[in-house]
Parts: sequence; C-alpha cells; structure tokens
Amino acid sequence: MKKSEIEYWIEKLELIPHPEGGFYKETFQSGEKVNIYGERKLYTSIYFLLRSQDVSHFHRLKSDELWYFHAGSPLTIHMIHENGEYEEVKLGLNIENGEVPQFLVPKHAIFGSSVLENDTGSLVGCMVSPGFDFQDFELFTQADLISQYPQHKEIIKKLAYENLPE
Repeated sequence: MKKSEIEYWIEKLELIPHPEGGFYKETFQSGEKVNIYGERKLYTSIYFLLRSQDVSHFHRLKSDELWYFHAGSPLTIHMIHENGEYEEVKLGLNIENGEVPQFLVPKHAIFGSSVLENDTGSLVGCMVSPGFDFQDFELFTQADLISQYPQHKEIIKKLAYENLPE
C-alpha cells in the first residue's frame, strides 16, 4: 500500500488517529451485552490502519482481540505474554513466508504492531470480545516495561512511549 492508497483509505473509511498510534474507525458493536469487568458489549470491531513511519505502541486489553488482514504490506504484531515470553506474528497473505491472514492476541498480553516495509501501510480489522472499552485499555511507558521485562529492552524502546501522551 503506497502513500496515495493510505490517504485514500483514511479518507474513504473516515479513519481518525488512535491513542496507541495509527488510525481507526469503529465499525460494529454487538447489540448484546455481557457483565464482565462491568457491562460490556458482547463484541466490537474496528478498521485499523498503520503506516510504516508509525507504530502501534505497547498496550494491554482485558479482552481477546482477533486481527484480520485486509490490504497493504504485512503487519507485525509484537506481544509480551503474561509469562514474560516475547512473540511476534506477521499478519498478511503470504502464507509461504510465514504470514497469517488472522490472529488472536490473547487478553492481558502486552502488544503493539509495526509495518516493516518503508513508505507503505497496512489495513487490518480488529474484533474484541468482550467488547472494547477505553476503561479496559492500558498504555505503557518504556520505564514501566523495561523494569518488568529487561530482557525485551530493544523492542520495548521501539514500541513503548517514552512518556504517555496527554
């Protein structure tokens, strides 16, 4: 996905900046609710677009998040699991190259994402269940994560905020 395509998707899908980085738009909310962490929609879904010059900063959700690849360059999902293990998964359509078209980020994992190909972007969809609520969204600073996971300092420096945005 080149710059003109990125601008096209941002405009046509009416995407807005996301606090973790990238651009998003909420697309669906379940009409059903569940009472987990308080009352939540059964599921919610968004479009998410990440440009290669941006990152999706490390964050954590209380819910599972299922990612779907739509268009553009492969997107790498970086995770630090609850047990402290680091894992990365490439979301895309080149199965022969180890990419997958969908992937589940488990609840409580600390995760972010990046697009490695220069001057490109990736358009994905994300479905969260129980549904996304900003009360269940936690951003991290580099200092927060390095103190807990010093073995992952290099990726933390790339994907965590030095200071949280206001």
